[in-house]
Amino acid sequence: MTASDISARLTRRLAWHQALHDPDYDARARSHWLAELRRWQAARLRTSFAHFLEDPTRAPAANFFLGDVYGDHDFTRRDADIARILPTMRRLLPARLLETVADALELGALSQVLDLHMVAALHDLAPRRRRLDDALYAKAYRQVGRAGLRRRQVRLIAGVGRGFGNALHVRGVSALLAFSRGPARLAGLTELQGFLERGYGAFEALGDPEAFVAEIERDEREVSRRLFAGHPAPYALDT
Repeated sequence: MTASDISARLTRRLAWHQALHDPDYDARARSHWLAELRRWQAARLRTSFAHFLEDPTRAPAANFFLGDVYGDHDFTRRDADIARILPTMRRLLPARLLETVADALELGALSQVLDLHMVAALHDLAPRRRRLDDALYAKAYRQVGRAGLRRRQVRLIAGVGRGFGNALHVRGVSALLAFSRGPARLAGLTELQGFLERGYGAFEALGDPEAFVAEIERDEREVSRRLFAGHPAPYALDT
């Protein structure tokens, strides 16, 4: 994929992402269930990632995933940074990092799509409730369905991780990120700069980035399979 192709993909994904997070575009974004769903999913992931978080080598990469890739963080500022700096990004950043940013945007948009479908299912299944539990989440997950999109979501999670892992092998990326820190701060692009630096730094600390990403991909696929199958303990992957 050329830099021009990646730039076009970034532009499309950015517009999609911004529209999906606009309550005027989709009223489901105003639902109390959306914040509760994100809180619950972030807590579940933190539990699933507990073994990573206990490992000093893998903890930075795990925290990056939880905070910057697939958590309940508000990415509005980061995406505004991308919109402002897109032409410059195309000229300066290596293609591997551009693709990683595009994957992160697509992941955010796809996760929002699935979350909005979950919100609708939760309103249908439990209109008077305010809190999620394992059973209600699993029931809503199966009602939403869309197994293909769930598989795509997991592939994008892995794609973001592999993108940073691959960037470690591109000469000059570390120096470029360090050099751009001051200009990014002056230009008000600290969210995007922080995302790129945290991702690169977290994966630089890993001894084997591919093994780390592959384990997340395998585990999240199995969790999804178990949820669709109605497994009584979908997150206990040692059973």
